[in-house]
Parts: sequence; structure tokens; C-alpha cells
Amino acid sequence: MTQELDLRRSRLTTPRSAAVAGILFSVLLISSLVLIRLSIPADPHDAGKWLAGDVRPIDLALTLLPFAGIAFLWFIGVVRDRLGEYEDRLFATVFLGSGLLFLAMLFTSAALAGGILIAYGASPTALANSETYAFARAVTFVVLNTYAIKMAGVFMISTGTLFLRTKVTPRWMALLGYVLALLLLVSISRVSWIILVFPLWILLISIYILIENYRRGPGTTVSGPDAAASSPAKEANA
Repeated sequence: MTQELDLRRSRLTTPRSAAVAGILFSVLLISSLVLIRLSIPADPHDAGKWLAGDVRPIDLALTLLPFAGIAFLWFIGVVRDRLGEYEDRLFATVFLGSGLLFLAMLFTSAALAGGILIAYGASPTALANSETYAFARAVTFVVLNTYAIKMAGVFMISTGTLFLRTKVTPRWMALLGYVLALLLLVSISRVSWIILVFPLWILLISIYILIENYRRGPGTTVSGPDAAASSPAKEANA
């Protein structure tokens, strides 16, 4: 009886944790990216005139990004815990690796942007007309809009594949992830808003998991890993 109760609690709390973490990540990242896109020109060759304006939205965006990263790590962790021993090693490796690489590149871009702001505050005229600004601005643009986006696409493909095999989400939701991931992989980096596709998809599946978690009762049978995991407990009680 105790073992069955523990399994029930695990089925209820683990997906809920994943959903909450995914929603937090999506909301924080979308807010941060929108603030950045509205404040900084999409052209990596800009002369830096935006630095002379109001940079408080950019400061806020850079402050939100670390918390988005923490939520994303939690999302990855609870999803892997949810899959458990049914996790495919190949796709699990790609899932974890692409997620960590995306996060590392996101943080790298944020650190470079923050460094630009600090350097400009110390010497406004010298930085705006220097090669240092041009280099840092270009690297920030390329890392975020090329490499991070591609890793986000790979993460969506591996996540969609894991969800298809374990039936954590509906089939159409995983297939939608494939289509959006392909869009990210072949997208031109100058499409400045394309990166929002990634957090919006995470938000979609997180909301679905959360709703399904609240909808089903303690006695509801589930498919996939949960159903297989619950059978030993039933046999033991019998």
C-alpha cells in the first residue's frame, strides 16, 4: 500500500514540477528576449547608438535570463526523472547535451551584452567607436542567433522523439516540435524573432502537462512509463 501511494505521488508531482519549470522558463525567456529585441537593433553592424538611450529594459532582460536558465535546468532534470529507466540513451544524450549547450550559449551572449553595457558606462565615447564594441556585438549576435538557435532546434527534435516514444504528450504536439525545430535549423539568422519559437513550444507542452496532471485523479491509470511502473506495485499488493 505504501509503495503504491509513493508511486501515485511521484506520478502527480514529477510532471507538475516539469510543467511549472517549463512555464517559468518560457515566460522569463520570452520576456527577456522581447525586451532585448525592442531595445537593441537586429543589425550586428549597428553603430551602438542604442547605448546612449534608456538601457534599463536591457538590464532587466539580463537580470531575468539567469532565472530562466535555472528553470530550464529544472525542466530538463524533472523530464529525465519522469522518463526514468525508459529513457533512450541516444536521444537522452542529445536531449541533455543540446539543452546544456543552448543554455551555455544563451549565458555567453548575455555576459557579452552585459560587458558591453559596463564598458560603455566606464568610457562611452571610446567604446562606441572602438573595434572592441564591433567584435563583442558581432559575437553576441552570432552566438545567440546562429548557434543557440540551432541547439534549440536539436533540443526540440530530441524532446519530441522522447515524448513520442513515451506518450507524455499528444502525437501532434511532438510533430509540431519537429516542424518548428526544422524551421530553427534552416532559419536565416537575420529573422530576429525566430528564437521565440523555442520558448513558445516549451510553454505549450508545459501547459498541457500541467492541465493533464490536474485533470486526472489519483486512481486514474496512465500510459507509457507510468503504467509500466505501477504494475509491479499492483502485483505486490495482490
